[in-house]
Amino acid sequence: MRYRWLIALALVTATIVVAITLRDRTPLRSEQCVAEVGKVRAEVDLEQARWSALMSAISLRRGLPPRATTIAIATAFQESKIHNIDYGDRDSVGLFQQRPSQGWGTVEQISDPLYSIGRFYDALVRIDGYGSLKITDAAQRVQRSAYPAAYAQHEASARALASSLRGFSPAKFTCQINPRGNGTISRVVQSVEAAFGDVLVATEGSEASYPLTGRPADVKARGWAIAHYLVANASHLRITKISFSNREWSAPASDQGWTSRSGTDSDTVRVSTN
Repeated sequence: MRYRWLIALALVTATIVVAITLRDRTPLRSEQCVAEVGKVRAEVDLEQARWSALMSAISLRRGLPPRATTIAIATAFQESKIHNIDYGDRDSVGLFQQRPSQGWGTVEQISDPLYSIGRFYDALVRIDGYGSLKITDAAQRVQRSAYPAAYAQHEASARALASSLRGFSPAKFTCQINPRGNGTISRVVQSVEAAFGDVLVATEGSEASYPLTGRPADVKARGWAIAHYLVANASHLRITKISFSNREWSAPASDQGWTSRSGTDSDTVRVSTN
């Protein structure tokens, strides 16, 4: 009997080891984010998605039109490939290669995306009629680049990203990620507040909800702006699930994008880190 018990224990142990090994060998996904609007498919990496979403959120918070978002994203595409770089032409750094020697701020300030995006919009809104200018012309008036025509090549992708991240193209922005474990809901709330400003939020355990009020069209756009922002930051903040307007995104099934789910709130964005 003793030997049978030992054999049975060995078989159970072997089964557990095999299961763990198979789990650990699960192939990793290729991580990327996509904005698919009309015939345009804009593919970006996780860092590009994070900063594009921040540009969108800050422009929304400031009450700027979606075109301002498009101009900012197109500019960052050209200047840094939407990466927060610590190098650049001469003394320039950050998303827009802003230069301390030209009055944009200190290196430390410009290296903070919240600051650099804000400074870009400060300069943009001082341009009379920027909304009616060609995107490359508006970008050039802010940046004064040696290659003014270069911004135009990023216009289509920037438009698709701006349209989805501002919430005007619902469920058209998604990210495919490899889940990295549970985050904390307090980090999520802090990130959304830093991006969008003072927004109504309720938290319970590992979940947060963002109830929205106003005209249905405004609620829909703002809801999708927040939902898409959360997706863009899902890897960074270790978010596991987001839902809004009969759609759901989850980290374990992120390769499926936004999936239909009846019963989700049409006026409340919900997010979970568990």
